Amino acid sequence: MFLLIATFFVAALTTLFVIHSSRSHAHISADHDLSGPQKFHAVPVPRIGGVGMFFGLLACVVGSWAAGSRAWQLGALLVLAGLPAFGAGLIEDLTKRVSPAKRLLATGVSAALGIWLLDASITRTGIPGLDWLFSFSVVAWCITVLTVSGVANAVNIIDGFNGLSSMCVCLMLLACAYVAFSVGDIPLTFWALAGVAAALGFFVWNFPAGLIFLGDGGAYFLGFYLAEIGILLVARNSEVSPLFPLMVCIYPVFETLFSMYRRKIVRDVPPGLPDGIHLHSLIYRRLLRWAIGSRDARALTRRNSMTAPYLWMLCLSSLVPALLFWDSTPVIGACMVVFGLSYVALYRRIVRFKTPKWLVPNR
Repeated sequence: MFLLIATFFVAALTTLFVIHSSRSHAHISADHDLSGPQKFHAVPVPRIGGVGMFFGLLACVVGSWAAGSRAWQLGALLVLAGLPAFGAGLIEDLTKRVSPAKRLLATGVSAALGIWLLDASITRTGIPGLDWLFSFSVVAWCITVLTVSGVANAVNIIDGFNGLSSMCVCLMLLACAYVAFSVGDIPLTFWALAGVAAALGFFVWNFPAGLIFLGDGGAYFLGFYLAEIGILLVARNSEVSPLFPLMVCIYPVFETLFSMYRRKIVRDVPPGLPDGIHLHSLIYRRLLRWAIGSRDARALTRRNSMTAPYLWMLCLSSLVPALLFWDSTPVIGACMVVFGLSYVALYRRIVRFKTPKWLVPNR
């Protein structure tokens, strides 16, 4: 417990230092673009919040090693494998010159390191016929790299409002920690909770005031870390349904897949083209109507911070069945279908200005 508390404080204090020193590095670290389709902040804000989380986890590794815990090696390898994903994202945060393809490639390298260093590979799905394909190592490795890269990118996509992606990942890691503890995998439980502690060290400065943003470095690293914890949970514990990690991550993953369909099939634009009609963007614009007409910084920040709780509830709607049925592949598969249908139904209602009245806050 002491190490988890220390992880939180190291992450929080490092993030606070980044915030207070921003005057000297804001010209390269701050997000000055206030007019993009996915920009909802009023003033330039540092977007290198991933630095605090990374140092928090690094401190946890050192502390575990100093305490003589055997679990330190697992954490050290997780952090080491995540370096390419974190590094590429951080360079983009500072230079704005790293393309999405290069960031995804770097995340793929991290996934490959996870396979090599941790044996974190997807080898079963619980779906008849597919498991035979996954018996071939090359197939398993390729799918693992694609999956980890996809989850990291999905976490980056939902990183649009104060506290949104960081709290969602915290909730997802807590779900993984609960199941890992239930099956007696204490080392994985510890490192899932360490990820929560590090993310919360960033969260306290990001929500609700938005003093710092996660940035691509933080989002890609958090997504990688979440994906690796999920893959290791299934690989190390045969009683856990192979669909459990996907159910845990279904909100950002489905958001990504739906956005690709919406852009390519519905709108006939490149799938990677940024737009302002993600579900979280629509909730910001069409549910929180009390802030419409006011463009001052205080009103925009308040409206921004009120958006994330809607998506936290959506995230929880997938985590509850995942926790109830973590050992049942058929039930989890059915729950995933229900989540997808519910997501599309909600999106259609909001985009067509037919939002349920109980979702709209009072002025």
